[in-house]
Amino acid sequence: MALDIVSKARSFGGTQLTYRHASHRTGTPMRFSVFVPPQADHGTVPVLWFLSGLTCTEENFTAKAGAQRVAAELGLMVIAPDTSPRGDGVPDDPEGAYDFGLGAGFYLDATRAPWARNYAMRSYIEQELPALVADNLPADMARQGITGHSMGGHGALTIALRNPGRFASVSAFAPIVSPMHCPWGEKALSHYLGPDKAQWRAYDACALIEDGARLDAILVDQGTADGFLEEQLKPGLLETACRKAGIDLSLRLQPGYDHSYFFIATFMEDHLRWHGKRLGIGDC
Repeated sequence: MALDIVSKARSFGGTQLTYRHASHRTGTPMRFSVFVPPQADHGTVPVLWFLSGLTCTEENFTAKAGAQRVAAELGLMVIAPDTSPRGDGVPDDPEGAYDFGLGAGFYLDATRAPWARNYAMRSYIEQELPALVADNLPADMARQGITGHSMGGHGALTIALRNPGRFASVSAFAPIVSPMHCPWGEKALSHYLGPDKAQWRAYDACALIEDGARLDAILVDQGTADGFLEEQLKPGLLETACRKAGIDLSLRLQPGYDHSYFFIATFMEDHLRWHGKRLGIGDC
């Protein structure tokens, strides 16, 4: 499958790129950004996936998170996909709301019309895009980590829990830990999947853990001044689920930080070094 370069720039000795390609799973063009560190000139390098949140594209993380400097030091490839399919004919929220439709794919495979035709972000992230990366980029697919923010934190946690052994490291920034128990998730899951809540459990980190899925360790940063903390994010639910399951969760409540990329950029280096240690690279 062909990759078209949308943009390319040197950064900290590596290369920051944005690619576009035709997706079989979504039936649309898709874009993703990738930072290729300078170490890739001499062989394959480990991969960290970053999944973005509601309203975002691949560009938000690439331009605002400040990951390139430390990723270049560690020799870490960082890949940021888009958050939903886009293009002519892709259905959107009929009322134009930001929390559903375009920019709000929730990293699931929709089963209800009209969403099922294009909204296949689970298969795209879990299967299609990794295969594309493996075939076209100097990525060591035996060493992968995954992280994300908000809706993307939900995606990172659920994808890792559904794919045991694939990711050596898992973290999240202000994740939606239980979509089954918050307004954003209830809206998305009911529209994309229908009313049967048994079908929702595959897309809820806390439910997956309750149903037996396990990870060795998880790092989560959460701002205490986040306006979505109590109603949408509810990190205490993840804390309880991990405690009962014996999962090593490091939940760091950061005083005064909100939900923005200022928060993400502040703790991005911590996360990159945390992943680097578990991926066996750099002096972390």
